[in-house]
Amino acid sequence: MSSPTKLVTFTLSATDGMARRGRIDTPRGDIQTPAFMPVGTAGTVKAMYPEQVRETGADILLGNTYHLMLRPGAERVASQGGLHTFMDWQRPILTDSGGFQVMSLAQLRKLTEKGVTFRSHIDGSSHELTPERSIEIQTLLDSDIIMQLDECLKLPAEKKEIERAMQLSLRWADRSKTAFNNQQNRALFGIVQGGDDPELRAKSAQGLKSIGFDGYAVGGLAVGEPQEVMFKVIEEITPELPDDRPRYLMGVGKPDDILGAIGRGIDMFDCVHPTRAGRHGHVYSRFGVINLKNARHRDDHRPIDELSPNPNCRRWSRAYLHHLVKTEEILGAMILSQMNLAYYQELVQGCRGAIEGSRFNDFAAETRAAWAAGDLPVL
Repeated sequence: MSSPTKLVTFTLSATDGMARRGRIDTPRGDIQTPAFMPVGTAGTVKAMYPEQVRETGADILLGNTYHLMLRPGAERVASQGGLHTFMDWQRPILTDSGGFQVMSLAQLRKLTEKGVTFRSHIDGSSHELTPERSIEIQTLLDSDIIMQLDECLKLPAEKKEIERAMQLSLRWADRSKTAFNNQQNRALFGIVQGGDDPELRAKSAQGLKSIGFDGYAVGGLAVGEPQEVMFKVIEEITPELPDDRPRYLMGVGKPDDILGAIGRGIDMFDCVHPTRAGRHGHVYSRFGVINLKNARHRDDHRPIDELSPNPNCRRWSRAYLHHLVKTEEILGAMILSQMNLAYYQELVQGCRGAIEGSRFNDFAAETRAAWAAGDLPVL
């Protein structure tokens, strides 16, 4: 981000192999990278107060353009002072473009060069989303980091179809850049597409660099392909991206996905998984994932992790948490969501320190070994 007047800037402070340590500065606060962004789909991180999300260590949230444009509507959010005021989150927000949800959720989609028309999955109402309208919606939401509209395909797909979607996404990227019009208090990220084809990914990256963006996302992954395919694509594409711009892997993922992607040069992540897993009785910890639905926790007086920096992990017994999960009490979803978001932040914070200390590979190996060892039940 080279413009001296740009109020959103990225500083790369350390590297260890392909892993990177940095900071994104915005008018609403800095974002330490590698960063995990909790997902506030419809103006809320499910089952969490905003201050609780911040207390886990989150510097930035993700808001969802598709859901917010349908309910309550971008113009209505703008009339309430923007998304930060509406949900009382005063730190940075990144909004996605809406393209992925249109492709995965909407009914009766019709894709053209202009954009995509679709019917809402909520009430069947008709909507049109173009690159220009997506930028307009994200600006109305008062997003700090705005994403271009793109077309995301599920994998596997035929190369001809992957190339068609990639080229369309590039043309939409150019239109998104024009519509963005170099807003000085926000950043615009382009999205690399190309499926699992390294040649198409490289063409996409080159095309986006020629347009010029404040950051570069890797899209079209975590859409059904095996983890090894995702890692291979990331490893091949990150060297094609500028060193002085943040790199964002969209929609990823589980802790092992994040650890592997950081080691391959990614700076930013988002995923609904930690809160969704919490609502379904799963807790992530240094022991790996603990399924509190299991009967073995029924009489277990131990906390989740008595050595955790998160006080909630030390506070309640597994027996009590098992009870909350089995009875579907709302408090269970709240506690487990908090634990998972806190662990995700603990993981990326550990990665930052390891990169600064030039021991990222050791940190990753130690973390994976602890997950593999698991948490033995009480005998």
